[in-house]
Amino acid sequence: MGTAKILEKNNSVILAIIKGSFWGVAFSLICILIFAFILKYTSISETVIQPVNQVIKGLSLLVACYFTSRTVHKNGWLVGLSVGLLYTVLTYLIFSILEGNFVFGLSLLNDIVFGSIGGAIAGIICISLLRK
Repeated sequence: MGTAKILEKNNSVILAIIKGSFWGVAFSLICILIFAFILKYTSISETVIQPVNQVIKGLSLLVACYFTSRTVHKNGWLVGLSVGLLYTVLTYLIFSILEGNFVFGLSLLNDIVFGSIGGAIAGIICISLLRK
């Protein structure tokens, strides 16, 4: 395989990871908007916010890895880890801008670890399922 072919293949993998991550972010935004409306118009306790946010992140990682795995068909853990890391950074930036507050701390580190591990698991699941 020539150098040009390898670079083209690597660029398509990187592009797929970026596109998949954006799909995951879009899914998160939609789910969070829906959840915000539910919270506003019902009497659901605020204690459910954190667990629901974690579920939304997990589902968003699955969505992101699903869209990525439609293009990339191997190395699910590595692709998923990359998607999870990029998704986490993008959501952190977007929600920090919306909130007007950038905080670097333990919760960001937790999100990066959760996003990376969750992405790796989602990548393995999605690529394995789409291969069959």
